[in-house]
Amino acid sequence: MLKKDLVEAIADATGVTKKQARAALEAVLDSITDSLRDGEPVLLTGFGKFEVRNRAARKGINPKTMEEIMLPATKVPAFKAGKTLKTAVK
Repeated sequence: MLKKDLVEAIADATGVTKKQARAALEAVLDSITDSLRDGEPVLLTGFGKFEVRNRAARKGINPKTMEEIMLPATKVPAFKAGKTLKTAVK
């Protein structure tokens, strides 16, 4: 499903225009992004949890030269599905 498909589904389910549905979806995504940027997890009960995880520095290999390099520590977004979502997918 693409973002435009999700906008159409929201518009059909709620009876609002596609423009309003797109604005609502953008607001939700922006809010999730802002919370994760601030280091705060986002819990959507029954759906899942978005959070930021710290990835430690580690050794890697440059595939072009086969030289060993150090990859720096970084933060990555992560999602853990909730029980309701897991059950629905099974």
